[in-house]
Amino acid sequence: MGGEEVTGALGGLVAIVTGGASGIGAAIAQRLHADGAQIAVLDRDTSGADASFAAFTADVSDRASVDAAVAAVAEQFGRIDIVVNNAGIGATGDVSANDDDEWARVLSINVTGIARVTSAALPWLRKSPSASICNTASIASTTGLQQRALYTASKGAVSALTRAMAADHLREGIRVNAVNPGTADTPWVGRLLDAASDPAAERAALEARQPHGRLVSPDEVAAAVAYLVSPAAGSTTGTSIEVDGGMAQLRVRAE
Repeated sequence: MGGEEVTGALGGLVAIVTGGASGIGAAIAQRLHADGAQIAVLDRDTSGADASFAAFTADVSDRASVDAAVAAVAEQFGRIDIVVNNAGIGATGDVSANDDDEWARVLSINVTGIARVTSAALPWLRKSPSASICNTASIASTTGLQQRALYTASKGAVSALTRAMAADHLREGIRVNAVNPGTADTPWVGRLLDAASDPAAERAALEARQPHGRLVSPDEVAAAVAYLVSPAAGSTTGTSIEVDGGMAQLRVRAE
């Protein structure tokens, strides 16, 4: 793979995308590849990953699994320049809806998983001339949503962790940012809709919650990530881009 032609904004760079076999992660992997990056997908189930990408089985809730997968990426490509910490799971309900085991599981995947992957990749990122990390947070990081207590807690932690990581690694030449998607048209949201008593009404409610009146597309999230990890964003670190149809910042009157 070292002989591939170096073209595009990310030409010559190697990108890890966790949760890259489906949903937003798959869209991110496709976009970064289109911009010239060589892609390493890390996922618990790599069967859905694009066959043209290197894919490594990894469970971000298990440090040994993560360390082995990241080491395999480094061995295959000889470098790691970009890490997109996208793997995550959802949770519904108020603070009483999930037991301690579920709280621990979600936080381990959504928050500590970022630390595990980043820690394993740091020795390689420190060697990169264009090192960048992008974490997938959420509109829930900044906006109170009903029946999303555990999920919101985890994504709020992702936003805070992003800023802390950016401060820690600034002098090492590693930029760290986040993307905050609104409700996106993903398999997880699809499963929520399927489980609703009236899926059509639930979808309409989710669409109406976002000022632009529709679900966010994974490709739109991927475009924001592509900017944040690009060398063109060399002065952008410790921040986030909201891809939420204006939900976080706008208050638009109903027509």
